[in-house]
Amino acid sequence: MITNQSLAQRAKQVMPGGVSHELRYRAPYPIYIDRALGAEKWDVEGKRYIDFKLGAASQILGNSCPEVMQAVAEQLTKTPYTGDCHALEIEWAEWISKLFPSADLVRFTGSGTESTMLALRLGRAYSGKDKVLRIDGHFHGWHDMLLKGAKPGANTPPSLGVPTAIADLTVVAPPELGAVRTLLEQDAAIGTIFVEASGANYGSVPLPNGFLQGIRDLADEQEKVLIFDEVITGFRWSPGGRQALDDVTPDITTLAKVATGGLPGGAICGRRDIMDLLDPSKPRDGFAPPVSHKGTFNAAPLVAAGAIAAMKLLSTGDVQRQADAMAARLRDGINTCFAHRSMAAVAYGDSSTCHLYFGGTSIEGLSAAEIRTVSPALVNGLRHGLLAGGVDFMSFTSCVTSCAHTPDLIDEALDIFDDVLGKLTADGVIT
Repeated sequence: MITNQSLAQRAKQVMPGGVSHELRYRAPYPIYIDRALGAEKWDVEGKRYIDFKLGAASQILGNSCPEVMQAVAEQLTKTPYTGDCHALEIEWAEWISKLFPSADLVRFTGSGTESTMLALRLGRAYSGKDKVLRIDGHFHGWHDMLLKGAKPGANTPPSLGVPTAIADLTVVAPPELGAVRTLLEQDAAIGTIFVEASGANYGSVPLPNGFLQGIRDLADEQEKVLIFDEVITGFRWSPGGRQALDDVTPDITTLAKVATGGLPGGAICGRRDIMDLLDPSKPRDGFAPPVSHKGTFNAAPLVAAGAIAAMKLLSTGDVQRQADAMAARLRDGINTCFAHRSMAAVAYGDSSTCHLYFGGTSIEGLSAAEIRTVSPALVNGLRHGLLAGGVDFMSFTSCVTSCAHTPDLIDEALDIFDDVLGKLTADGVIT
């Protein structure tokens, strides 16, 4: 009989830690999902879970969205991939250009991490400066160039293998406009600014009011290339991402997850004069194109077909409104649980997110390190308890919703959440 445990034993023989992503690791073993539909999924043992992970926030349309599945299936009868130009990539780019304020031109990539890598290369090429300023705790993928500062409060990369020479090119700033200004004025080698548009970890550490507009103004004043990481916020916060909600247009935007219809891939979009550096017909300084970018599976037809089907649903805003409403219901319900148990904790979040903070009834004035530092006993107890009850959060103490969530599913999850709180309190994990 196939079980989660038996699969984990096999996996450990052929994969480091038995996983393909460090956050999928779980002791004593992870769950292995067999199928998923809407806001639910089932593991290989037949156990059902209400899904608040949703493909690392990529499945705002719900798991196995019928329109996306049909589009991919139809494309599969033609060709999954040939490495050539195709009409679907044009239509996909047209959708992004139509919906995103910053999208004069679009270039597709293989993942969100690749999107941030390319955006930074463009920022350096356009500005002529090697250093990048990023905000403490914001996440821009796992590559060397922007890993320093990803762990809140640590001015070092959270990994071995990142050369000091590379890390020294990254300047980490707190989410304070005055501090950002000072760092820019002190270091003339900074040419690019990177910001997770939601604030750190898809809004678990919200940005101060007016921060995006303020850093746009600073970038203009100091002549820096401003890049918004909208890998999670893009098409989730609104059809035009966070930038459309705040009416702040960056020079370059990085996209993935929802932008691909929840399929593997990514994109960047931005100002024409910057994006033209990718154009092979416009050589500069002996390079054609001036900025090199390749990628075997960029805009693969299977992904493009699914993404176009998703764009048609995402463009109306109805998907986002439903997901937002379900997240609000979840946050309100969790806060009711906290209040009934007289717990010093709070559920909060923007758009279709829900974040939990244990240690007070407000996160106001707290740093990213203070918000994101949670005891391992609480993290593991909450994670294991929810999974045992049939609820899967995204990471640590955060989750997202989709348009496939319903009030009944939210209320069922809240009952399970309250039971887990009771058990953690009885075990002394929460005091």
